[in-house]
Amino acid sequence: MTSQPEPSAADLARFLEQRGDLTKPWNLQMLRLQKLKEEKGSMTPEAYLEKIRDAHQDLMRLGRFWEGREAEVFGGTYQPSELIEPRPGSAEDR
Repeated sequence: MTSQPEPSAADLARFLEQRGDLTKPWNLQMLRLQKLKEEKGSMTPEAYLEKIRDAHQDLMRLGRFWEGREAEVFGGTYQPSELIEPRPGSAEDR
């Protein structure tokens, strides 16, 4: 079984923008990790690890964001959430 090549960060950003999904926090995390993967070779191991830790902390701040939004997150079907949550990293999130 052969695996499909991953899209570049630029291709992924273009795809998400075309779908109108570029502002969804879980997609931004996916894009962030792809960019980090591409930049790994030009970073020191310590800098790379620090960036991975930062990304992990931000992902954990999202919490269980998918609850009640399973169709939107995993199926690509948008359903407005009844719960309004603060943007991760905003002053209200703290």
